[in-house]
Amino acid sequence: MTPKSFNILVLCTGNSARSILGEALFNHLGNRAIPGRIRAFSAGSQPSGKVNPVALETLKKHGIPLPEARSKSWDEFAAPGAPAIDFIFTVCASAAGETCPIWPGHPTTAHWGIDDPAHVEPLEARREAFEKAYQLLRQRVEAFVELPLETLSTAEIAAAARQIHQECEQ
Repeated sequence: MTPKSFNILVLCTGNSARSILGEALFNHLGNRAIPGRIRAFSAGSQPSGKVNPVALETLKKHGIPLPEARSKSWDEFAAPGAPAIDFIFTVCASAAGETCPIWPGHPTTAHWGIDDPAHVEPLEARREAFEKAYQLLRQRVEAFVELPLETLSTAEIAAAARQIHQECEQ
């Protein structure tokens, strides 16, 4: 019997940093125990058009390659023929507050606000900010993918995602 697969969309404004890290982490950590369980994507409300090189550097440092990474609009995931999304995570405050497209299937949403590392200066401080964002997202993603998603209701999953964020903030 094929295990249930879940599609996750990680949203941010520019889709160049935090959402890219989130996509890679969900795909990497979400499939360790059960391959094919999680399929993650990322997108932005106003995509920058390029992935921040320090995001890719940070992922590579942790052994999580994302060679197909690209900055893309969230419109791709609201269009006909797009993958049906089960869960949406916003990782920046501006994307969380924006009017989102109407998502087919009304996926469960949660906000996991992480400070933007993309514009920190100088470069060494930016690398440190990316590492911090990576670690904060990793904590949340690890906790989320451990949930028994197959047996929880959407309300229980939403509550658990909020709880994960609150616990990781402490």
